[in-house]
Order: sequence, then C-alpha cells, then structure tokens
Amino acid sequence: MSTDQQVAMKRPEEDPRSTWDIVKSIMAASSGNLVEWFDFYIYSFFSVYFAKQFFTGSSEVQQFMDAAAILFVGFLMRPIGGYIFGRLSDRIGRKRSMLISILSMCGCSLLMAILPTANTVGVLAPILLLLVRCIQGISVGGEYGSTATYMSEVSSKGKRGFFSSFQYVTLIGGQLLASVTAVIMTHTLGDEQISNGWWRLPFVIGAAAALVSLWLRSGLEETTTEETRSHKESGSFREVLRHPRSIMIVLGITSIGSLSFYIFTTYMQKNLVVAGFTKGSAADTMTVCLLVLIVLQPLMGMLSDQIGRKTTIITFAVSMMVLPFLVLTAIRQQPGLKPLTATCLILFAMVFLSFYTSISGVVKAEVFPAHVRGLGVGFVYAIGNSLFGGSAEYVGLWFTNMKLAWVFPIYVFVIAVFGLITMLYMYDDRKHSTLDFPGDTSYARTKADFVEAKHDAQEARAKGQPTGE
Repeated sequence: MSTDQQVAMKRPEEDPRSTWDIVKSIMAASSGNLVEWFDFYIYSFFSVYFAKQFFTGSSEVQQFMDAAAILFVGFLMRPIGGYIFGRLSDRIGRKRSMLISILSMCGCSLLMAILPTANTVGVLAPILLLLVRCIQGISVGGEYGSTATYMSEVSSKGKRGFFSSFQYVTLIGGQLLASVTAVIMTHTLGDEQISNGWWRLPFVIGAAAALVSLWLRSGLEETTTEETRSHKESGSFREVLRHPRSIMIVLGITSIGSLSFYIFTTYMQKNLVVAGFTKGSAADTMTVCLLVLIVLQPLMGMLSDQIGRKTTIITFAVSMMVLPFLVLTAIRQQPGLKPLTATCLILFAMVFLSFYTSISGVVKAEVFPAHVRGLGVGFVYAIGNSLFGGSAEYVGLWFTNMKLAWVFPIYVFVIAVFGLITMLYMYDDRKHSTLDFPGDTSYARTKADFVEAKHDAQEARAKGQPTGE
C-alpha cells in the first residue's frame, strides 16, 4: 500500500500533519491563487485607463462597456478551463493542475504587457485583446476548482472553514494588490501618464510574481491518492452528472455568490466613478473595503465551523436579497456623497458577503466525492461564475446606460432567490460531508449512485473511517 493511501486512511480520525504543515501547504497553494487573481483584476481596475486606446469613437461609458464585454467573454471561457483543469486535477493530481494553470497565466500577463493599441494596428487591437483574455479566462477557470479542492482536502477536520477561507484571502488579496497598485500609480503618475502606457507595468509585475508562485507550488504535497486518480470514473463528466443534487447546490451558490462578489468589488469601482467620484477616490475607497474584507475571511470561516456551512450560506443569500438594492441606490441617488459614507455602506454589505466568500471553496467540495471533486467543483462553479459573475459589470453598466439602474438590484434579487432555493437542499456539513465522511450516501440521488456510495461506506467502515451514516 502506498504512503499517500496510508495517510488518507488515517484521516480524519488521526491526522499525522502538524498545523504548521497545513499552513505551509495552504500558503503555497494560495500563492498562485493570489498571483492569478492579481493578473485578472489588473485588467478590471486599469481598463478605465486603457479602454479608450482599444475602443475608439464612442462615449466613456460605452468604452467601459466594451472593456467589460471582453472581460465577460473571458469569463465565458471559464467552463472550458473548469472542464480541462478539473479533469486533469482528478486524473493526474491537484498539484500538477495548479502548476499548469499558473504557467498559462504568466504567459498571458506578458502578452497583455506588449499588446498593440488601435493607434498601431487599428481594429485588430480589440481582437488581440479578446484573444488574450479568452486564454486567461481558461486559465483562471481551471485555477479555482483545483485550488478550492486542494485547500479543502489539505485542511484538517473541524477547521476546514477556517483554513479554506484563505482561498478568498488570497483571491481578495490579489484584487487588493491590484487596487493598491492603481492607487500608487494614480497618485504618483497621474491619469494621463498611466493612459499613455504605464498601465502595462502591472501586467509585467504579475508575470514575474507567477514565477515565484510556480516555485512555491512545486513543493506541494499531493492530496489525491493513486487509487482515487486511477478510479474508472475519475474526472468523468458522466460521473459528475450522476450527482444532480450536488450540481444544483454548487450552481445555485456560485450564481448569487459570484454575482454579489463582483458587484461589491469590480463593478462598485465603476459605479463610484459614474456616481461622480474621481478615479483616484474610487480606488482609495475600494482599497480600504478590500482590506477589511480580507480580515473578515478567517473569522467567518471559523464561524462556519461552529454553526455549519448551511446556516452560513443561507444567511448570505437572504442578505443579498436586500443589500445590493440599499447600497447601490444610496450611492447613486445621493450626489456629493462623501467617500467615508460610501465606504461604510460598502463595508456593511461586505460583512454579509464574507458569509459566502469565506467558505466558497469548501462548501462546494463537500458535496462531491473525491474522484470527481476537481471536475465537479471546477466545471459547475465556472458555469455559474461566468454567467452571473462575469456579466455583473456589463449588466450593471448596461442598465445604467439605458437609464434603468434601478432594475439591476431586482435582477440580483431574483438570482438570490434561486440560490436560496438550492441551498435549502444542502445537508449539515457537521454530519454529512464527502471530505470528512468518505462513504456518506447523503448526496446519492440515483439508485446506482446510492449502491456505489453504500459500497464505499462499507469499505470506509472496514478501514476504520467514519461514514456519516
């Protein structure tokens, strides 16, 4: 019997690793997450400076919409990335999948730094921009599933919410670094110099940082076993479809979760600018809010370990039925609103947003069995994220351009209701979790699936593992 199988058999009753071992694995894995999301958010933050260089002959709002549309198309590539890297994650291991995704992102960042503008190549400029963003979207689509699965698996029982919350610590950290970069460059260079070419610098920084992450990830411990990777249905899309309950839960959570996250992070910056804030003031406000959101992640992760993931995620869904309307309306309908007031409003919403972000990865990983966990989480998440998260900026700006800004919060309310309905079908993770109880039959929905899960439960009992029955 291989060493990794022996280690897997000891969990979760007896975990041979120290807390420091877990922390090192979490930090190494999440370093790539930070770099990838820094690169991705750099586009969103700096698009206010380079949009007019790629899209000419239109209003500022229309240029923002064009840039957001390309961002959305990049998001539509995520299901492809979720499928490719999710399958790789289940068949060759989480570690290798994460190494490939960070290499891809590094290359895309370098390409972004040297892209020609419309003044040089005319209409070819936005086409090249679109192509690079599509490749980058595939890379990020693969990153989430592999990282979320890995961080959930490497965490210890009873603390999975806390440890896995660092996925969004680094994800938001990447966004925060992008925001800080924007603040520093805005105050030292000014809008004109940034627009004239300095917007390329952050993409160079992102590519260099990716090399550091590649080195850190190369020393990671693989969390899957040879037995899991060689399972006849490992990484099989057909096998994922045998878990419809899990698919709907992940899709519902991701739809409202991603939509809300992008509303209060990337879209909010544009919303502040349209509402009358200067670009520098909007960047300052979002930097403070993102810093606080990072601090909230481990706190809410620990809370979920105590009250259960289902209670935590339902609280989030209910709050998103009203908070987007209250915050967006308050900012838009009060001309001359002070930055401090806007910051407080956004922070209030982010407290409830963290009920989702802190457990985003683990709450999804807990509903799929190990041999399709990477594909199940990565692909289904990518669909919800691309359709609702990736379109958040464009839809919000479209309603604004059509003088129908008040309709956007209603749209969010409808998605929140859908998400809440799917969440009601979840089980309490403290009793039913495919991570802590490998043979749990709770999420078995078809007869064949139930029989196989029952068989797994019998094997788990024979090995001395808890089954959750």
